[in-house]
Amino acid sequence: MAEVVLDKVTKVYPGEITAVRTMDLQIRDAEFIVLVGPSGCGKTTVLRMVAGLEEITDGTVRIGDRVVNDVPPKNRDIAMVFQNYALYPHMTVYKNMSFALKLRRLPKTEIEQRVRDVAEILGIGELLERKPKALSGGQRQRVAVGRAIVRQPKAFLFDEPLSNLDAKLRVEMRAELKSLHNRLKTTTIYVTHDQEEAMTLGERIVVMKDGQVQQVGTPLEVYGRPANLFVAGFVGSPPMNMLSGKVIRWDQGFYFDEGLAKILLPERLNDALRDHVGKDVIMGIRPEAMNLHAQGRFAGQKNILPLTVKVIEPLGEKMDLYCSSENHPQIIARVDAEAGLEPGQSIELHLDLSRVHIFEPGEPGRNLGLT
Repeated sequence: MAEVVLDKVTKVYPGEITAVRTMDLQIRDAEFIVLVGPSGCGKTTVLRMVAGLEEITDGTVRIGDRVVNDVPPKNRDIAMVFQNYALYPHMTVYKNMSFALKLRRLPKTEIEQRVRDVAEILGIGELLERKPKALSGGQRQRVAVGRAIVRQPKAFLFDEPLSNLDAKLRVEMRAELKSLHNRLKTTTIYVTHDQEEAMTLGERIVVMKDGQVQQVGTPLEVYGRPANLFVAGFVGSPPMNMLSGKVIRWDQGFYFDEGLAKILLPERLNDALRDHVGKDVIMGIRPEAMNLHAQGRFAGQKNILPLTVKVIEPLGEKMDLYCSSENHPQIIARVDAEAGLEPGQSIELHLDLSRVHIFEPGEPGRNLGLT
């Protein structure tokens, strides 16, 4: 095991295409960290530079105590699991898992012991004599993971390993990978575009966009205190609602004025808002931070949004309400399921002010509450 450190790492492809821009990241020994972001944000390029499959344009990558910029992939003591499993089709599961160990000329008895121990951990002991074509997608993924584990590397690199599995199997494999890491305690870098996968797997997550790190933190930190508009909109399902308006001073407080309603902002934001009175801002609030109330019941309150229901999506005990107003074409609220609501109905949503965020408009759209 070892820490992995990226120091001002940059990757520029021919044609001056910058895939990764001056990335600084320290991955602690035995940590499970997830790189997440939309397609093309540079997360897989980062993984491939750590693995040695991509040359680094600038900066340094260190694994353990040594800089590995010029070290061949086979000598970096890492193991990578790919999206497409990358199994040798003509070899049995046993031979796939033992192949790298044979190249290292380990004793036959040690190879067999390692393979059978790992196969037992992954529940594939009865599959050792089968070839990949006789395996299901989930079984192939377990073999790919097992092939990495038997090497006992300093770090595991996972490149979207669950994206080819169906939804149910993805959930099961997520739990297995988490359990496996808790058992092995090997430094792990995991790449995905699925923010739910990132939130459930990572001890910390790194949110990327356009080759740059937007925020690094625990899942709860990134979810509850997003650094900017991109992170706020990317992390969370349904995404955070973004309402355009202005900051005003009124009745000895700071308010968000969205045109139809004035929302009293929490006192914790006062210092950040003093220089933004009269300026355009974006108010962010998550769908689950809204409560449904009967029209008129909370007249005069200062954290109410009047809206019209467009679409109702039942989710069992909860339901998603897709609503609109004159100023906002879509606002989503996740509320307790209640009978009687219909599309076209007027409602009021009571906002949890402790979970309101105020962002600057434009790029990067920083969260004023974090300054």
